[in-house]
Amino acid sequence: MLSEIRITGLGVIEDATLDLDPGFTAVTGETGAGKTMVVTGVNMLLGGRADSGLVRHGVRRARVEGRATNVPKSIVQQAEDRGGELDEGDELLIARELSSEGRSRAFLGGASVPVSVLAEVSGDLVAIHGQADQWRLLQPVRQRETLDVFAGKPVLVPLQEYATSYKRHREIEAELTELTTRQRDRLAEADRLRFGLEEVAKAEPLPGEDTELASEEGRLAYADGLRTAATNAAEALASEDLESTRPGDVLGLLAMAKQFLDGEREHDPKLAELADRAGELGYLAADLAGELSSYASDVDTDPARLSVVSERRSLLNTLIRKYGGEDSTVDEVLDWAKRSAERLAELDGSDSRVELLTGELAELDAKLADLGGQIREARLDAAQRLGVLVSEELTGLAMPHATLSVEVHETSAGPFGIDEVEFCFAANPGSPARPLQKSASGGELSRVMLALEVILSDTHKVPTLVFDEIDAGIGGRAAVEVGKRLARLAEKAQVIVVTHLPQVAAFADRHAVVLKSDDGSVTTSGLVALDDDARLKELSRMMAGMENSDAAQAHAEELLALAAERHNKPKKKKKA
Repeated sequence: MLSEIRITGLGVIEDATLDLDPGFTAVTGETGAGKTMVVTGVNMLLGGRADSGLVRHGVRRARVEGRATNVPKSIVQQAEDRGGELDEGDELLIARELSSEGRSRAFLGGASVPVSVLAEVSGDLVAIHGQADQWRLLQPVRQRETLDVFAGKPVLVPLQEYATSYKRHREIEAELTELTTRQRDRLAEADRLRFGLEEVAKAEPLPGEDTELASEEGRLAYADGLRTAATNAAEALASEDLESTRPGDVLGLLAMAKQFLDGEREHDPKLAELADRAGELGYLAADLAGELSSYASDVDTDPARLSVVSERRSLLNTLIRKYGGEDSTVDEVLDWAKRSAERLAELDGSDSRVELLTGELAELDAKLADLGGQIREARLDAAQRLGVLVSEELTGLAMPHATLSVEVHETSAGPFGIDEVEFCFAANPGSPARPLQKSASGGELSRVMLALEVILSDTHKVPTLVFDEIDAGIGGRAAVEVGKRLARLAEKAQVIVVTHLPQVAAFADRHAVVLKSDDGSVTTSGLVALDDDARLKELSRMMAGMENSDAAQAHAEELLALAAERHNKPKKKKKA
């Protein structure tokens, strides 16, 4: 339940606070004073769309705050999960800011949250009913939803299972359509994959084989040059020419250098160190010479092997171009083969998949027919009861001859069953019941919606109901009856009504007025709670347009007395 609404910088409202209690609160005011901004502000708290044009001229942002008490634990948990918390007195603060540039921010329990979160949680706290909701009631979808809510579990429980099965039914139909209509494409794809896999399997490539073959082909193609280079290098390091008085190889020169150094090493430690390094170089050169000689002896010129390697590389390169892509290797070809084998198995299994899906579809057809029948029977029963109850409520709303009937027509299966729901209305006896959208005037539609709200109040437990001029197009006795029904509804929920009818406002437990002030250049509005005397003046103004009209005040006193009689409490009479 809402305990407070505060609005700043929204439309004509500069700063206004509305304190709320359980029961029925009426909000009134002159035309243009800003009554609608109260509903607009509540709609912003519900996560509704907000137009930056609503931000009051000259301020940077509009802000709406709502405080709620006795908040469901699920909503408190959502606030805590996002870093929010309850205020003192276990109140939950819900807030929405809208900048003049159009940026919007939302807060839950003091924590910043996406605006969508407000829509999730606030919908369980507050419901708004306005003239737009009346016209939405004319839509077949809204009429079906209303009947289903009234029917309760007998419809809602099987409908949930039906919706899940229907969704799966549509998915299977789509897949079967894809499998059957694209059969030719699937066969062509399977043939291409099968040919490619056979080609790869026949070649039997190994991981990294192309790299190894490229290296081997290079060695075979340049065998003579490789052998000559290794032999010459080995001879340069260790020559076998023993006739020369001065060695021409590296080993001989290093040995000679070491011999020269060794002759004088005892005279200088630094020279001795250099002599040792010359010896180490000799060992390394000897080792390198041996490896070069071994390499040269192993290099063979094998034209036959070169031909085999070249042909194998050509085959692998062909596979790489076809199945690996640009700059690929044999490894990519093997990856393609793995993926293609899996896809081919999937394509080859399509026939069995079709058979499996067809069987599941038949089972779902039977299940949907059974659930749809259950839902239809429950809707037919609920439709008859709802029509009777609404008609009885309309009698109490000064429409004694009006009737509402709820028609349930069988149709093809859809996401919500096998029914179409249509509300039909007859305003006078003997008149044929016609679809609501073709037969009800604005005032009649307002009363039908209010009657539905009263009846549905036991089925949906939204703690706060906001009505925005639901009494449009109503006057006289009908307006009094609307006030009575709203008071009755307020016995089960907190009711906030923006109204222009004194007959409705008189039945409220509390009365607040939106006052407009104008300093000649700027118009501002604020909310003021009325005491008994101020309330009498406001009701008089609403009746006659004048606060001090004796006739209007007398009529206002009569209305307050009538409302007090319903509440079983005396009302203060105007002093003579």
